[in-house]
Amino acid sequence: MRPQIKLSETTSELQGILELQRVNLLSEISEKESADQGFVTVRHSMDQLQLMHALEPHVIAKDGDKVIGYILAMTKESRELVPVLVPMFGQFDRLIFGEKLLSDYDYMVIGQICVDKGYRGQGIFDRMYDHYRATFSTRYDFAITEIAISNSRSLKAHQRVGFKVIHEFNDSTQNWAIVMLDWKQTK
Repeated sequence: MRPQIKLSETTSELQGILELQRVNLLSEISEKESADQGFVTVRHSMDQLQLMHALEPHVIAKDGDKVIGYILAMTKESRELVPVLVPMFGQFDRLIFGEKLLSDYDYMVIGQICVDKGYRGQGIFDRMYDHYRATFSTRYDFAITEIAISNSRSLKAHQRVGFKVIHEFNDSTQNWAIVMLDWKQTK
């Protein structure tokens, strides 16, 4: 049976997100695996996921009852919920898109995306982004996030579905690319 793509609804689905996140954290996998398979960098708490979900639900992929993929949905209103991500929002606030500051737009932030190792290469990433676009593109101007440049698998996958690099910067932890999916320019 083909995995289902849907919006998160239950606490058990949020727990499934946290379990998938835990096994794919950069701090939990080998250097070789992070280079080959990609990684996630931020560990969220259940409280954070629930508060984010209350603003906008997350997109998830499920195989039966198991969460096998997710895209965390963040809005400008959720910027303070995950303190480690506040500097990312600060970067967004300083950038210009078109002739306006990004902060003048109503955008969605990809809080994180992950697909279970056993399900990679099956189109789930693309299907989740199709659902994300269908859900949010009528209410938000575009989607934006930052990706560690060392996470080449993620960067390439995002570019494949239409994200464009709009800025690069360095901080004390990594070199980063800020990428945007302008829904008016894609599909």
